[in-house]
Amino acid sequence: MNASRTRALRVSSAALVCSVALLAGCSDSGSSGSGSSGRKETSTTQAAQAAVPAADGDLQSDYQKVVKDVLPSVVQIQAGGDLGSGVVYDDKGHIVTNAHVVGDGKTFKVTTANSENELTATLVYSYPDQDLAVIKLDQVPGGLRAAAFGDSAKVAVGQIVLAMGSPLGLSSSVTQGIVSATGRTVSEGGSGGGTAVTIPNMVQTSAAINPGNSGGALVNLDGQVIGIPTLAATDPTFGDSAAPGIGFAIPASMVKTVAAQIIKNGKVTDSGRAALGITGRTVVDDSHQAAGVAVVDVKSGGAADKAGIEAGDLITELGDTKTPTITALSEALAADRPGQKTSVTYTRDGDVKTVDVTLGEQ
Repeated sequence: MNASRTRALRVSSAALVCSVALLAGCSDSGSSGSGSSGRKETSTTQAAQAAVPAADGDLQSDYQKVVKDVLPSVVQIQAGGDLGSGVVYDDKGHIVTNAHVVGDGKTFKVTTANSENELTATLVYSYPDQDLAVIKLDQVPGGLRAAAFGDSAKVAVGQIVLAMGSPLGLSSSVTQGIVSATGRTVSEGGSGGGTAVTIPNMVQTSAAINPGNSGGALVNLDGQVIGIPTLAATDPTFGDSAAPGIGFAIPASMVKTVAAQIIKNGKVTDSGRAALGITGRTVVDDSHQAAGVAVVDVKSGGAADKAGIEAGDLITELGDTKTPTITALSEALAADRPGQKTSVTYTRDGDVKTVDVTLGEQ
């Protein structure tokens, strides 16, 4: 994946209907009644009209304050010839970003919002399963400001948010929108039908997420980072062009969980993600329709191994969820937790079998 491109989520169809309601105050100056009544109505209307710019001004001031407070914590990251964004995590120079921004790189150039000087940074750890990574500045400049991360449980649909990053290489850019949905599970398909990267509990937003925004900040009006922008939707019915107003961010709770483990242990020790312990790929039937997930390899001692699942088996269901593709299986697992008991239905040598499985951890 080219890190300068924000990851794209393929959607089969998307129809967005936006309704804008305009509220207008009016006074019926031609209605019957005394002149004083007419003047009172006019005065009330004028007061209401005067209040509108004041309210707009308050919101504008809120925007400007958030930008002033948070933008210094958002950096531009150059990984080879590709550009992405990152968020300053602490005052020790740790920066959290997307795994697909750092790619296979080990060293990076970082530019802060208030300086054109390039800083150098080194990879601490990349965790592609959650598309998160942490890098560390080799030298911490004075005045480096860590971002404040919000509570994911308080993120609500309709909440106003700002996306900050370096879209198309334009550093320190800001776009505005709302939280469109929460709890989305989205997948970026692997190549050749291989394992997909599936991320649960994503925050959907209408704030523009463009190439280069990956790894930046999705911020509420309290100046708190509530997510890391990661995916932008595309619509294949229009030639895989961008689906405007549909972007996704990794929630702050997961960002903090992963980043804290990486900084403390140098790796992720507790992902909280359920796993079968297999390597699989999507296979198709004679009609070229997805027919299930072929087990390519089984991790010794993993959940599938303990349940008797073997390489060559074709998994078709996890619990009550059909899994015709590796993406479908990944999304079904994303809804479960390690240690949870479920069932796996698979085919072996033409025979359909169902076994109980205690899920492991990814």
